[in-house]
Amino acid sequence: MTLQQLEYIMAVYRHKHFAKAAEACNVTQPTLSSMIQKLEEELGVKIFDRKRQPVLPTPIGQNVIDQGWEILQHAKQLKESVEEEKHSLRGTFHVGILPTIAPYLIPRFFPQLMQRHPELDIRIREMQTHEIKQALLHGDIDVGILAKLDGMDDFETSHLFFEQFFGYVAKGDPLYINKVIHTSDLKGEYLWMLDEGHCFRDQLVKFCQLQGAKQSQKAYSLGSIETFMRMVESGKGMTFIPELAIFQLADSQKELVRPFAIPIPTRDIVVINNKDFVRATVRRLLIEEIQKAVPVDMLKLKQVQQRV
Repeated sequence: MTLQQLEYIMAVYRHKHFAKAAEACNVTQPTLSSMIQKLEEELGVKIFDRKRQPVLPTPIGQNVIDQGWEILQHAKQLKESVEEEKHSLRGTFHVGILPTIAPYLIPRFFPQLMQRHPELDIRIREMQTHEIKQALLHGDIDVGILAKLDGMDDFETSHLFFEQFFGYVAKGDPLYINKVIHTSDLKGEYLWMLDEGHCFRDQLVKFCQLQGAKQSQKAYSLGSIETFMRMVESGKGMTFIPELAIFQLADSQKELVRPFAIPIPTRDIVVINNKDFVRATVRRLLIEEIQKAVPVDMLKLKQVQQRV
């Protein structure tokens, strides 16, 4: 029995498909299948019922998977604790990050971090909040970068920066003439908003009292902030953008940006990880690099801001 074999059965268990598991493990399907079959022969049991689609474990196979996961977690912690004792940056470090943060934050610090620390192998995946929490619990990622919300008490949380929300308003929209946006101005607006389940949307719906947006025919759900911005630029409605997005806008696009009236809705961007996490050196470096990459005035909450 090897750790590699245990990693392969965990991949099949998560993906419920041999080909997808092989792709995730960066090996061929025959290689993965052969290694799992050898483990089954060694143990004298069938771990997976290959006749079912999606592939599911047998009852005794589930027991093997549960214990195998514990072994892999202990092995990972052992290696990571040794690296941490050496204050080493070596090894692969997996980061999950919200899609409403990634395109505006990653370009500000990641290329420079990789240039200064070529020995550090960081893998970044865009994920929603519930996916980040699940991935942390499963050991699929090491840390998550997301907006702080209630229900994170099971994780260790480290503050990164505060980020205001802004309105992005089409020139043909009645709100375009406003210097600031009041929440009362949003009734009846054509609002381009993210799907339910995105914390970016949920925080704004709560702050702006837009609970009726789901039923409103004037509230449209598409895929991304960037898509909504293109819709606004085409001349219709408004959407919401995070503060870091403004730094990527051309002058003509900045003309469409409108701040909120006081209190300004603001999200707290944090790093979270499991409480038994040991790679503190890498996490500390990540926090330092991110905080150096954002404007200084975003590091603390201002009196005119309200955390949402």
